[in-house]
Amino acid sequence: MQADESIRKKVKDALKKNAAYGEDFNLDEYSIASKDAEKTGDMSELSEEDQRTLLNVGFTPSQDNRAGSFIMLDNAVTHSTLREKDAVELMSLKDAMKTHDWVKDYTWKLVAPDADKYTAMSYLQDADGYFIRAPKGKKSKMPVQTCLLLGSKQVSQTVHNIVVVEEDAELDVITGCSTKHGVETGLHLGISEMYVKKGATLKFTMIHNWAKQIGVRPRTVIHVEEGGTYISNYVTLKPVKSVQSYPTVILEGKGAFARLNTIAVAHPGSELDLGSRVIFNAEDTKAELISRSITTGGRVIARGEMVGNADRAKGHLECHGLVLGKGGMQRAIPIL
Repeated sequence: MQADESIRKKVKDALKKNAAYGEDFNLDEYSIASKDAEKTGDMSELSEEDQRTLLNVGFTPSQDNRAGSFIMLDNAVTHSTLREKDAVELMSLKDAMKTHDWVKDYTWKLVAPDADKYTAMSYLQDADGYFIRAPKGKKSKMPVQTCLLLGSKQVSQTVHNIVVVEEDAELDVITGCSTKHGVETGLHLGISEMYVKKGATLKFTMIHNWAKQIGVRPRTVIHVEEGGTYISNYVTLKPVKSVQSYPTVILEGKGAFARLNTIAVAHPGSELDLGSRVIFNAEDTKAELISRSITTGGRVIARGEMVGNADRAKGHLECHGLVLGKGGMQRAIPIL
């Protein structure tokens, strides 16, 4: 109990601090998004507009060629179905913690609750999200699809996701983030902690399609064990007010590998502060950080950081940016 109180005190202190860099959002200006929403059983019954919103971020309402589907609207889980039950486990984080006692050992272990005001808010709100697990040796034939949807105006959505790919398993995830039609302002705070066990592979694709005045603050850490592989594709092509994404991959086991691809377009009025960091903590680890960005008038900051803590670690960082039109800016910040 004393330890919990100590953590909560640190978190509350972090909540009072402004962001260390980039645009700072005043959390008091946003209401907490609702945790109650009507469940969606058959997605074919959704309106054409809602189905189009899902399709725009790679989510197929028909569920064709998908192992499972998960939708979170504001702070409420509205849909969760699973087709490949023998190869993957999919449910809300809240349900996972009720189902498996060990899930608590994976929550708030990679991302610190007091890392900044945005993680602090998610911690204090006891954020829900998706839990995906690929059991040992299992390889799903089709990807799992998830969608984090902001459906109310001027609210903050807090999400906490856990992905566990066990030894020698393989998992593909396609996740999309978007706003419902008519929602122009809001804040998305997403915490993701991913664990790639020995010899396992996780392929993770994130597609953003926000409205023009949405602030996006994901905080992601991936832990990769010996011989594990993590491949990320991060795509944001539509106008958005501000995105700040800087996932960290920890290569903890010998021979672990990571590749992070970023594709982005910054429209006038948008600020995209994107990048990734890899920490090489074991021998013979390898990583590639690849960035492709275009600005048609917005600001792009492309960060890339590699921290070599072991022998025979190999890394490649590549950043190509194109400035089109007036007022656009590209800035690259490579760190070794």
